Amino acid sequence: MTLVRLLERVFGKYLPSPMVLAVLLTLGTIVLAVLFGDFEESTSPLLQTLLLWEQGIWNEGLLVFAYQMMLLLLLGHVLVLSPPMERFISNWTLLVKDASSAAVLVALPTLLLSFFNWGVGLIFGALLARKVGEHARDRNIPINYPLVGACGYVGLMIWHGGISGSAPLKVAEQGHLKALVSKNLSTVSTEVLPSAIPTVETIFSLPNLLVFFLVTIAVTLMAFFLGKRGTVQVPQIPVVETELQETPNTGRKASYLAFIFGGLLLITFCAQYLPKLVELSVTPNMLNFLMLGLAILLHGNFKRFLNAVAQAIGDVSGILIQFPLYFGIMGIMTGCGLIDRLSLILTTIASETTLPVFTFFSAALVNLFVPSGGGQWAVQGPLVIESSLSMGVPLPKTIIALAYGDQWTNMLQPFWALPLLAITRLKAGQLLPYTLVFMIIGGLIFLGGLFLF
Repeated sequence: MTLVRLLERVFGKYLPSPMVLAVLLTLGTIVLAVLFGDFEESTSPLLQTLLLWEQGIWNEGLLVFAYQMMLLLLLGHVLVLSPPMERFISNWTLLVKDASSAAVLVALPTLLLSFFNWGVGLIFGALLARKVGEHARDRNIPINYPLVGACGYVGLMIWHGGISGSAPLKVAEQGHLKALVSKNLSTVSTEVLPSAIPTVETIFSLPNLLVFFLVTIAVTLMAFFLGKRGTVQVPQIPVVETELQETPNTGRKASYLAFIFGGLLLITFCAQYLPKLVELSVTPNMLNFLMLGLAILLHGNFKRFLNAVAQAIGDVSGILIQFPLYFGIMGIMTGCGLIDRLSLILTTIASETTLPVFTFFSAALVNLFVPSGGGQWAVQGPLVIESSLSMGVPLPKTIIALAYGDQWTNMLQPFWALPLLAITRLKAGQLLPYTLVFMIIGGLIFLGGLFLF
């Protein structure tokens, strides 16, 4: 695996940290906006760009979204730290015998869980990678720990085509398509739009399920192969003291109170969200409500629950400070028309056959600047709808193409890897040689799937 070792050295030496990368992307977006953006002639383009940047950073709707995502990651982490999940992970890591089994035992469950929910899959994959590393350290088993970390992140390459995918879930809401188009485009008649596109035509369509199956098999096999051929050593992971292992006796009353409160949360969840869940309509609020109730119940008392929160919150702090930076980038790109220009250029040269492919690549590029599936759909979705209708391409196909492109370049964009990097104590440059290999494999399958869709 000479190529992988070369990439690891290059990325390790030259790749900036995720925070520095966010700053560089911000500066690059400002330059592009000044050069190519559409502005009023009466004011300096630079000044207008900076104002758009400030407005994007403090966009109230996006800040609400950021808090939802922070809770999703935090509560997912707290849930995975609960005694039942810790026992499951500990038993699972006992199956690790060598470098190949370590990679496979992280990649496979991470992919499967991420299809159901990206946040839980991300945190589960990160903690599983860490536990596998600790198991190898304690038993003196040589493994490729950076590869194991990459396997814990690979679920972000299939999430948008899964049950928690932003674009497929939004278009399944009644009236969303017409509301999105009427607010953003005047050239499309809302009369030709369906009231909703059910998930059976996107997430649960046979081509999409086949793509997910093929990606899961291909990535798992590649993880096994990379484990056989890569450099291995016993991980040097520092031992972290935690209060979770020894919870003081808080008494039966405290346990009963946690049980009652957690039970009330789950009862309320069933009353409020069960009808939507039956329809496979999943929202961030729904998931956070469910995970809050489950986390309190599974931890058994508030002392242990709050200890888990304290342990988990530091691992998502990097995302908290970087979210506004990417919101600023989004504000610039939408406010001055950069995303419109990019999408229109790609769709102008597309045909009915190639439109999904160009949508895939445009979404992949936009994701590097706007690493948020929901945010990307809000700004790129109207153009996808317009181009689909004008060229006669089925809407479910181009929506899935956008989803595939958005999730594909997560293997290059380290923003969502921040919790994993904090948990595993790895660096982004150590993951990227392996996520790049997974990205190549996934890209071939995604493009092939678009011709079958």
